[in-house]
Amino acid sequence: MNVKILTMGGTIDKVYFDARSSFQVGESNVDRLLKEVNVGFDYRMESLFKKDSLDLTEADRQQALAKVRSEPCDRILITHGTDTMIETARCLQAVTGKTIVLTGAMQPLLFKDSDAVFNIGFALGVLLSRSPGVYIAMNGGIFLPDEVHKNREMGMFQKAAG
Repeated sequence: MNVKILTMGGTIDKVYFDARSSFQVGESNVDRLLKEVNVGFDYRMESLFKKDSLDLTEADRQQALAKVRSEPCDRILITHGTDTMIETARCLQAVTGKTIVLTGAMQPLLFKDSDAVFNIGFALGVLLSRSPGVYIAMNGGIFLPDEVHKNREMGMFQKAAG
């Protein structure tokens, strides 16, 4: 089974720069992770953006939408910052006939205590087992874009009330 992985940046790809005492979005380490764990399916990776999700614009989302629409692969994993992941997922609902899963992390993938490894593995399981549609896979939950919110106080995604 072929999978396309699109990276858009966000905390999952952040690296720490000691000289600046700050975090910046760097190269994605998802490919390295998948090679280390020896996944049993073919995948291709492509970087769309290296941005904090708060810096993504509507034009960026439209570019991501065009990329997903034109992608011949029908199973697409998108790594994304958590702050605006829901907005991007809602934009991607315009795509039909493909299974699209967005995931990210509250801590950078390179951090020992990161939730990224779990979220990526979980998201891939969702991607390979779900019917076409757009899903957010975070914190062990599978969410539809119109039925989720980020609980910043708890540091996790939850089903939206109502």
